[in-house]
Amino acid sequence: MVNVLGLTFAVLAALALGVTSIFVRLGSRSGKSNEIVIVTFIANLTFVVPITLYWYYPNFGLTPRAIVAFAMAGTMGTFFGRALFYKSIETIGASRTEPIKATQPLHAAVIAALVLGEALTATNLFGILLLIGGLALVSREIVNDDDVGGSDNVSPALLVVPLGAAFFFGIEPIFAKIGFEEDTPILVALVVKTVAGLTAMTLYLRVRNNFPSFSLRSTEPVVLKWYALAGISNTIFLTSYYAALETAPVILVVPLVQTSPLVVVVLSLLFLSHLERVTPRLIAAATIVVVGATVVSLTT
Repeated sequence: MVNVLGLTFAVLAALALGVTSIFVRLGSRSGKSNEIVIVTFIANLTFVVPITLYWYYPNFGLTPRAIVAFAMAGTMGTFFGRALFYKSIETIGASRTEPIKATQPLHAAVIAALVLGEALTATNLFGILLLIGGLALVSREIVNDDDVGGSDNVSPALLVVPLGAAFFFGIEPIFAKIGFEEDTPILVALVVKTVAGLTAMTLYLRVRNNFPSFSLRSTEPVVLKWYALAGISNTIFLTSYYAALETAPVILVVPLVQTSPLVVVVLSLLFLSHLERVTPRLIAAATIVVVGATVVSLTT
């Protein structure tokens, strides 16, 4: 039977993630990616912390197991996943990294079956593989030709980097599900996850001497607008994503959330047509993604 509530939250998360990607893209045209990362973290906490304190203080529903689980979720996905993702783009290029990162739903599904005991049927797996294939094609198509990066000759050994990113992104929801077993509220979970992720990312950027020297006065108003919108939409994404994980299995949630590149394509064509082009391969890939997502939704 289809989990309607979980499916709804997962679709909302995919929409919000796609919108976030558009805002990040617009903001990074004049700003810096590391600025966007930190500003997004701060925006998450700015919105979530006051509401969490108002609704749940002093009983936050946290146990030691929940704290560790959500902190690991923030560290695994937000820090390790993102750090390896950026490193992969720098090393082998975005056009090679994005399709490999699209294997995240498979990592999440297999680990969820092994660790959480979620049922992974042959039909589920078929839908996930369809989804991955379509996402790989979509991701490759929407990468700008002039922003590929990396070298033409890539050693197969370097593929470990994007595979590592996909693995860490895939393992994050497993830790989140473990945390939710302790009946921790969604917003409290987000605070723990975000603080852990922000702490790890700050230390990482400090060590690399790449921490942004962000200033409201020196930043262009249009850039601030995109940063703020990215922070708001990302907060909606995280809240919806964790609401989906609380109510539905990982095997359903993660594949649906990863359809966000479709949202990016549609919004880009509507509002950024000068930056995007429609190709027959893109249409075919989008169709594969829709079919795969439908199979996963109806069989989970």
